[in-house]
Amino acid sequence: MNQTLIEKIAQKFAVGIDPKHEVHAGDYLSIKPAYVMTHDNTGAVIPKFKSIGATKLFNPRQVVITLDHDIQNKDEKNLQKYRNIEEFAKSMGADFYPAGRGIGHQIMIEEGYAFPGTMAVASDSHSNMYGGIGCLGTPIVRTDAAAIWATGKTWWQIPPIAKVELKGKLRKGVTGKDVIISLCGFFNSDEVLNHAIEFTGDGIKHLSINERLTIANMTTEWGALVGLFPIDDLTIDWLKRRAQFIHARGLEGVFSDADGNGNHPRINEEKISALEKDLSGLKADTGAFYAKELNIELSSIEPYVSGPNTVKTMTAISEIKNKRIKIDKAYLVSCVNSRLEDIAEAAKIIRGRKIADHVKFYIAAASSEIQKESEKRGDWQSLIEAGAIPLPPGCGPCIGLGTGLLEDGEVGISATNRNFKGRMGSPKAHAYLASPAVVAASAIAGFITSDFNGTNQEVLGEIKINSKSTAQKKAVKIIEGFTPQIEGELIFCNQDNLNTDGIYPGKYTYKDDMTPTQQAKVAMENYDPEFGKIVKQGDILVGGFNFGTGSSREQAATALKYCGISLVIAGSFNDIYKRNALNNGFLVLECPELVKDLKAKFGKEKLTVKSGFTAKVDFLNSSISVNGKIYSFDPVGAAAQELIVVGGLEEWVKKNIS
Repeated sequence: MNQTLIEKIAQKFAVGIDPKHEVHAGDYLSIKPAYVMTHDNTGAVIPKFKSIGATKLFNPRQVVITLDHDIQNKDEKNLQKYRNIEEFAKSMGADFYPAGRGIGHQIMIEEGYAFPGTMAVASDSHSNMYGGIGCLGTPIVRTDAAAIWATGKTWWQIPPIAKVELKGKLRKGVTGKDVIISLCGFFNSDEVLNHAIEFTGDGIKHLSINERLTIANMTTEWGALVGLFPIDDLTIDWLKRRAQFIHARGLEGVFSDADGNGNHPRINEEKISALEKDLSGLKADTGAFYAKELNIELSSIEPYVSGPNTVKTMTAISEIKNKRIKIDKAYLVSCVNSRLEDIAEAAKIIRGRKIADHVKFYIAAASSEIQKESEKRGDWQSLIEAGAIPLPPGCGPCIGLGTGLLEDGEVGISATNRNFKGRMGSPKAHAYLASPAVVAASAIAGFITSDFNGTNQEVLGEIKINSKSTAQKKAVKIIEGFTPQIEGELIFCNQDNLNTDGIYPGKYTYKDDMTPTQQAKVAMENYDPEFGKIVKQGDILVGGFNFGTGSSREQAATALKYCGISLVIAGSFNDIYKRNALNNGFLVLECPELVKDLKAKFGKEKLTVKSGFTAKVDFLNSSISVNGKIYSFDPVGAAAQELIVVGGLEEWVKKNIS
């Protein structure tokens, strides 16, 4: 069977699989990523790492630690936290980047940790960005990070894979940010939720690496877990120019693992040459299966504004500028759009002009290196002279930290990646997203506008949904201790997008002394107060689609486990919920056809239904038998089985390091 590029890279970084096993979407794998990055949340990963009995990093060269989120916070508590993280990193031999060096994702790109054709992960949702240079980047949770520190490995289920074809060429004045805003706004019905995306099409060759990074970064907001661009001549050229820049600036010497010739340990002639020779193998096979195929005509895109307070709503600049929406604050900050090209784009518009008197325009480079280069080119100074307010290289207002947050009733326009309600300050403010060019023009005018003079066009895009082959699945190998078959009555909860607050109320989240019994009693309390009276030991819970969306609280998984539920089946799961469930030894399965049948049978009249149907779940043959009908699910491989047998990821780590 043919493989996608995502499947090929995953195959390279999978460990412990049968040499003859060809990995595909849906497979559970043990993976050993090339690198794992943590940032300020390192402070929370350290106690997890220590609590599982780990005393040293499995591979110090695999671990990257950056400080980037709360770097404006100078109170003693935060400074002590930063000192503790730095001390830990240095004592363990991990690569460490202090506050002020830049945003972790940008550092991963600049310093070659995210290298084309490899896999790198981070305990942050915007690790999708690494896909801009052909590196398979995907987010993990903090427990996974601790596991990788201790063992070099964690688990990953390859998501369903969607192909997004970018056709044609952008009009002058339209940018990569406009592309991803249009994808989020045009395909705004969760089409790629929890999918991995591969970008293809003749339009890619016209997109700079900066634009690719921008698009890949914001596939997170589109709902995806990966946003991977192909590795092409432009990628190779970028790497060569990057290597030349590093050498010209004499930056190789800052690395303890630089080779004897003083070459950069990751971006060097030898690695780039090896990549060039391997390019033919780093492509999706003809005929590889994609769950969905989307396309968009780049020439139909113009600059767009996203929002307010959602990426699912977009408005063409040719339309919104006529409304003259007054702004109070503008932002050119964050990992998505504060690179050299972005700052130059804003400076070109602002140079020789002044920021509107009532507007505060905040700027922060994605890294200290970018700021220095921008200063050398004169772009940074042009923004300062126009009245922009500089902030240190870091996340800052993008994550709602530090100077310049939106206040009650204010309107902000930002070149960041998220405009969720309250994300950048007050929930009573309105936040819009746009390209650096639109943000700069708006900061000058005092209202949302642009220098773009093109005509408004209807976005041209299509989507095709493909069905998986019904070919006979191979029998799954069952490891010792894993039950090959379970039976239980189906308890049906019809709600789609059931969030973690509905499953486990937020008011209990930080009550750390809640016992398993107490957690079980409040499970689904916000969704259906009758739930606890209906469910019994050994039942199988069936939910709707996108089960477990919302916050990342682990108790939303453990509370159901403590209720005695043997497993949860849903049409689809929020990926973080799925990770939290398996990390706690609680099995979840996706079976959309069963969910659709139960919805048709029971409707929405009752929140929780005691179905009367007994389901037989056969893990050997990856099938569920209900009322005479057989349903299929993706095989539960050895990596997932082992987590269930040992009782979760922390126990798995203890077993591996003992």
